[in-house]
Amino acid sequence: MATVSDIKRRIRSVKSTQQITKAMKMVAAAKLRRTQTAVVAARPYSAKLKEVLSRLVASSPDFKDPLLEVREPKKVGFVVVSANKGLSGGYNANVIKKAVVAMAQHRDQEVGILAVGRKARDFFRKRNYRIEGEFLGISDVPTVVEAKELAEVVKTFYTEGIYDEVYIVYTEFINAISQRPTIKKLLPIEAPQEKTEGELDYLFDPNPQLVLNQLLPLYLINQIFSALMEAKASEHGATMTAMGSATDNAAELIEQLTLSFNRARQAAITQEIAEIVGGANALSG
Repeated sequence: MATVSDIKRRIRSVKSTQQITKAMKMVAAAKLRRTQTAVVAARPYSAKLKEVLSRLVASSPDFKDPLLEVREPKKVGFVVVSANKGLSGGYNANVIKKAVVAMAQHRDQEVGILAVGRKARDFFRKRNYRIEGEFLGISDVPTVVEAKELAEVVKTFYTEGIYDEVYIVYTEFINAISQRPTIKKLLPIEAPQEKTEGELDYLFDPNPQLVLNQLLPLYLINQIFSALMEAKASEHGATMTAMGSATDNAAELIEQLTLSFNRARQAAITQEIAEIVGGANALSG
């Protein structure tokens, strides 16, 4: 049975852990707010880019570009976006599981991985998957520069024929307590088909083909940037939720240990009184 000093030491330890998890929750909440703000700020550009691309494709469906080229898939690439660290509940496990299931559907083709985050890299490396690139320095609030760097690698792998298809696996942010692992096809680019009312009122200068050649790389960068933003927001939300639960669990454990401490102290006091009374009776007898 635990002594009073053992229980006191355990209470101090749990309180120390509670302070850490509470601080981590607050940090994750601050990062989440910044990331959400950046996500909202980037949406108008993404929406307009999709609109222009859909109108451009609608004006002439016979465009040609290396990023639109459809080939027989012999080797498929997966960009798997995870975190660099844990302490975020099932965030990393869920996105990695989604990637593994997706890869299993391409067992007839070779599979290569571009790992974003240490957790994805370490998981697939230990299981001898083919990792052909790793990106471990993604910021808490991803930047377009980081997305462009990753997009350049993806584009090179595709245009040089290393990959015939490329997918990105990331976690879609729903809210702070809800995230959804998602897979999206990056290459070949499937131009968004949006309904347009009336005549197309866009004039493309100098010509639609040249505009398309400039627009498609931007669209690829934007797709990757959006995925990185969603993933980081999900990571911060998952961390905040996990640390909040850990803080609450620590509070419950402290309450239980305090109750045990009071009982143990009361039992020790009762035992001391009984020993004193017993000794007094022995002397008087």
